[in-house]
Amino acid sequence: MSTSTRKKRVLIVGAGAAGTACAWSLSRFPDKFEVHVWEALPVPGGVASSRKVKDGKHTINDQVQGGAPSYRHNLLLLQQFGFKPTPVMMRIAFGTGDKQWTNHSPSLLTSRLQPEIARFGRLLKWINRLEPIFIFIPIHKVLRWWGFSQEFANEMVFPLVALFFGTGNQTPNVAAAVIARVFLDPDLRLFDYCPQRLLNSVPEMFAFPVLQDVFTTIAKGSNYKLHCNRPVKRVVRQSGGRIAVEDEAGVVEEFDELVYGCDAETVLKTLAKPTWLESRLLRNVQYYDDYCLTHEDEQYMSRMYDIKPQQRDNYFVRTYPQSPQKIEMSFNLSTYQPHLADAGLNIYQTYYLDARDKDIWTDKQVAPSKVLASRWMRQFAHTWRHFAYWVPWARFIQGTQHTWYCGSYTLFNTQEI
Repeated sequence: MSTSTRKKRVLIVGAGAAGTACAWSLSRFPDKFEVHVWEALPVPGGVASSRKVKDGKHTINDQVQGGAPSYRHNLLLLQQFGFKPTPVMMRIAFGTGDKQWTNHSPSLLTSRLQPEIARFGRLLKWINRLEPIFIFIPIHKVLRWWGFSQEFANEMVFPLVALFFGTGNQTPNVAAAVIARVFLDPDLRLFDYCPQRLLNSVPEMFAFPVLQDVFTTIAKGSNYKLHCNRPVKRVVRQSGGRIAVEDEAGVVEEFDELVYGCDAETVLKTLAKPTWLESRLLRNVQYYDDYCLTHEDEQYMSRMYDIKPQQRDNYFVRTYPQSPQKIEMSFNLSTYQPHLADAGLNIYQTYYLDARDKDIWTDKQVAPSKVLASRWMRQFAHTWRHFAYWVPWARFIQGTQHTWYCGSYTLFNTQEI
């Protein structure tokens, strides 16, 4: 006697990197799943977004830029849909004046701090061996306990990690084990540790093609239904196991399974009657507001950073003199985004981190006539609390009343994961 199994109707909330990957993966089994994706924005991609600048003459990738060769899942997915990333040699200029250093040249700072750099390498190995302990200890405490100077922490360790993991001004509170992975984890590291200069190589990375084209192509070439401009208003999990989801227009549809591929704040806002554990754990994911200016202000860049054209640096990171644990980051998009290669321009993005510190920001010093675009961003940071109060426990709410979670906050905020 033949039997048939009814296909499960699945809704994925959010068409960013996580939601798109989930939708694509499930859609490979059309006999098992009917997959729908509701996205609040007009286009898929989430923070992996693109935008037009200079009266629509040029396209830039906004927020997400690229990755490392170890990002094999990204590379395979891009290849499957006909996209080829562009190789980029990653060159970074940290600091200014006598605190300036790079990943490609000697400097006075690295010469002066070389004994601490060597000692830091030995510490990283111990942190890696004892990761279950150091995942709960912030890096600023570890550096203090082991006698490292404030200069080494503020001018070298914190800016480096903030750039790699997007941890912003929460970097001093990042788990020490995450710092060790920057250097030692074969799947996450971007640079090899150098006992003389901390970094002494120019690794080959890759830059994404126009991300809006990437995510739109994946959606069109996959067996799922993408609904843009459709934010979720309310999710009600019914006693019979079905899930009723209402959009902002008041339209209600029912599904068998629900996957949240968005931020934890949206989950708490839309999910009616979360369980005690869901509510308690999701509130442990903390977010911060950052601000990004896209501009062409060469004078601002020259004042704020040690720009040496002959070095061909892509990334610039500096600390604030009045608050050296706080940083600002800028990128010269024209040096690595392939769609800007022949534009003959220098288009920069400058990131001002954590709105609670905006009294020290210098965004008002960017000439208004040079500003091409601006954007507020809601970001979560990998503080030790994230790994103490969320990551180990998230598994216990996966599948609760047919509800699942795949947003970036579930582990590391990297495009690969």
